[in-house]
Amino acid sequence: MNGSSEITFERDTGHWLRKFSPEEWIRAAMGELHRAGKSYEARDARAGLAGARRAAGMGLNAALVCVPNDAYGRSYIDHLRALVRDAAVPDLVKERAAFLMTEPEPSKNVVVLLSKSHDTRVLDAARDVLAHAYAICVRCGAMPTKGLGERP
Repeated sequence: MNGSSEITFERDTGHWLRKFSPEEWIRAAMGELHRAGKSYEARDARAGLAGARRAAGMGLNAALVCVPNDAYGRSYIDHLRALVRDAAVPDLVKERAAFLMTEPEPSKNVVVLLSKSHDTRVLDAARDVLAHAYAICVRCGAMPTKGLGERP
């Protein structure tokens, strides 16, 4: 998934993808990633993993508004699967998406001892996918670039 031309966004509240702008999808993804981190802090690994996957998928929604690609499907899980198979995607991003996909869901019936470093790896994988999606949105002109990297 690549993109380098300017887009014009037209909202369609009845369409699953175009109900939000790329910037709104990125903000929603960042909020979801924050909640995933809070879930891990509360030792709820199941919610943490689900939130990390959703955050990555929401970021990819933003990129799909910019660069439509039917091969990416509609669900966040479909998006992650397609990202792993996309030849245009950097290997690091593919690895992070694959990690999110293959990470086993903690069972409600089995106690899984996880470490802070494990939680961080999951959240970092979602951050890397989200950063990739953000970069696509910037290249397409869908995100404000003024002031990026500057502290207020």
